[in-house]
Amino acid sequence: MHRVIDATPLQLSIADAGTSLAEAVFVVVDLETTGGAPSEAGITEIGAVKVQGGEVIGEFTTLVNPGVPIPPFIASLTGITNATVASAPRLGTALPAFLEFAGDAILVAHNAPYDIGFLKGACALHDQPWRGNRVLDTARLARVILHRDEVRNCKLATLSAYFRTTVSPTHRAFDDARATADILHRLIERVGNLGVYSVEDLQALSGRVSTAQRTKRHLADGLPAKPGVYVFNDPEGKALYVGTSRNIRTRVRNYFTASEQRRRMSEMIGIAVSVTPIVCATALEARIRELRLINEQQPRYNRASRRADSKPWVKLTAEAAPRLSIVSTLADDMSDGAMYLGPFSSRSGAQSAIEAIMCAFPVRTCTPKLARAPRAESAGCIRYELGSCAAPCMKDGGHDDYARTIEQVRAVFSGDARAVVSAVEQRMRELSAETRFEDAATWRDYLATFSRISMRTHALRMLATNAEIIAARPTAERGWEIHCIRYGSLAGAITVEPGVDPRPSVEILSDAASVFAQPATPVPAGLIEEATELLSWLESEGTRLVRVSDPLSIPMNCGGDAAAHLLSVQKRMQRSSLHDADFAWMSRYSRPAGPVASASVSRIGHAS
Repeated sequence: MHRVIDATPLQLSIADAGTSLAEAVFVVVDLETTGGAPSEAGITEIGAVKVQGGEVIGEFTTLVNPGVPIPPFIASLTGITNATVASAPRLGTALPAFLEFAGDAILVAHNAPYDIGFLKGACALHDQPWRGNRVLDTARLARVILHRDEVRNCKLATLSAYFRTTVSPTHRAFDDARATADILHRLIERVGNLGVYSVEDLQALSGRVSTAQRTKRHLADGLPAKPGVYVFNDPEGKALYVGTSRNIRTRVRNYFTASEQRRRMSEMIGIAVSVTPIVCATALEARIRELRLINEQQPRYNRASRRADSKPWVKLTAEAAPRLSIVSTLADDMSDGAMYLGPFSSRSGAQSAIEAIMCAFPVRTCTPKLARAPRAESAGCIRYELGSCAAPCMKDGGHDDYARTIEQVRAVFSGDARAVVSAVEQRMRELSAETRFEDAATWRDYLATFSRISMRTHALRMLATNAEIIAARPTAERGWEIHCIRYGSLAGAITVEPGVDPRPSVEILSDAASVFAQPATPVPAGLIEEATELLSWLESEGTRLVRVSDPLSIPMNCGGDAAAHLLSVQKRMQRSSLHDADFAWMSRYSRPAGPVASASVSRIGHAS
């Protein structure tokens, strides 16, 4: 399958969605208990019927010795006495047998919270993992499906009489389970004319679903069960919300079920009139498309990524006496001498990096723009008196000294972070010697943030200056997903089926992929966030480089050693502010093997 990143969105043919009710396996279960709390798991009997397509395909029943006396009232109601269960298996034996019988089937019960609560309590009590089976409640279903003039209430006995079940409930688990199974089938027959054909539809019908969600379920009809992007549109065709999923159909259907509880999403669904699917070759392509669509269309219900490139950067300004400042976007002033580090996740992170740099270099902190030949007689700030600034603002200030300082700072921005690392580590040693450990930890965090972002900056530049990178990663099906990256933007994506030689597909992808102009400055051609996603994918497990225009390398001394060391420290302290994806870059590009460390290129072969 081949798809270029700029392909036109497709509206595919209508297909059945979700798990068909005819194919779904249900295990209808009923319990008899001693009463009390579910956590006590006082179960005296388990009865269950396994059904599929309206037919019984399995049965399970057992008495259970609860290990505690059965109250007289319960014994009178169920007929299960202490003598009845004296020789019955304990719950620790009966429970695993039932769980094996149920497997991954959909559990059905009348007043399900009660029975499922006891089963979960039993699992917790006996260290059995709860499998998280989907659950249907026939009592709740009946309240939704049946009219009030049909039945006076939705008790099991009432519904059994109304539907004339083959077995009447007797307060014994197996009989009650069989009666519940008949009720389930009758309820499913009733909802066929409502367009309910899947388990997901049935769950939506029985859940706490808003009127807007219930009436808009048809928007999911015909969506493809493939990875990609989905776009909810308003009556004017404008995007309301953009999302991505490995299965578009299943994800969109979830918006119309009880699992969707976000108020803003319910509001969005009330406005939406259509959903546009965009099928993608890979999950990475879907993520990139999502970022681009959100950035281009600014849908009102997408809170994250609406300002994908409005992240903080630390800027070394281009002026007579440069200074460090925090800006929200990259400006077109690199050719004038401005330099940038970033992006940071927050302004506080950017400020941490500035603190680390200023620990090594006395850069001015005042904000006025200074003339090349200042006339001021005094500095006007205390930093000059403390010896932490050369005062380029003064007529007789240390202009040459300040110029040399700025050249050293430029070296840091260019990839030589050794002076910053050395200065901060010295500060940490001094503070530790004075037993000021909390202050030393603060400087440790400053250095970790600076080192990590320094590496990220140069990794982004590496992508931005590379005309073409083609890389592949094995799929779960033992095929290949292959991506073409040009100047830091995704140009194309393709998947290769298992057993097929991927090499011809690489050539097809390279020929068909989008063409991007080389950026005038060393920044990615597209969104910075897109380039960051591409970096994470390139360093993910199993990814192999197939072809690169230029060797992938970043400056050897840009901070990788310090970042890797501090990451391990912070993980041990459970105070990590770094990410595992960043550690992958650290481990590859921190080898002491010369002025730069380069990633090797390995060819992909046949999928096996």
